[in-house]
Amino acid sequence: MVDIAVISGSKSDQVIADKVLRRLEEKGASYEYKILSAHRNPSELEKYISETDARVFIAIAGLSAALPGVIASKTARPVIGVPVSAKLGGLDALLSIVQMPPGVPVACVGIDNGDNAALLALRILEIGR
Repeated sequence: MVDIAVISGSKSDQVIADKVLRRLEEKGASYEYKILSAHRNPSELEKYISETDARVFIAIAGLSAALPGVIASKTARPVIGVPVSAKLGGLDALLSIVQMPPGVPVACVGIDNGDNAALLALRILEIGR
């Protein structure tokens, strides 16, 4: 069983994913990391979400940043979105993540702030212990 599923939408998000993974490793958290796009791999993403036993998701995405919202639409588990500064300084991704419709909750950290995403996931997990 893993505590945290870290998913990035593209290999180009690796620098931000590395921040998340380093922080989780420092804290001794169990995690798994996947690169799955909401646009290019929707079936694989849905299969992964339904099969993983992760308790929290961290979704790293730039541009339209659909990944966190798609994950949140497929699970009742907490989802944390990390907007990536791919274009428009990351503002496009930030707005995409924070403007989820009612019933699709996604927590959002600052642009490129993988460290805070990892720390927030760890705090969420502490509530249940």
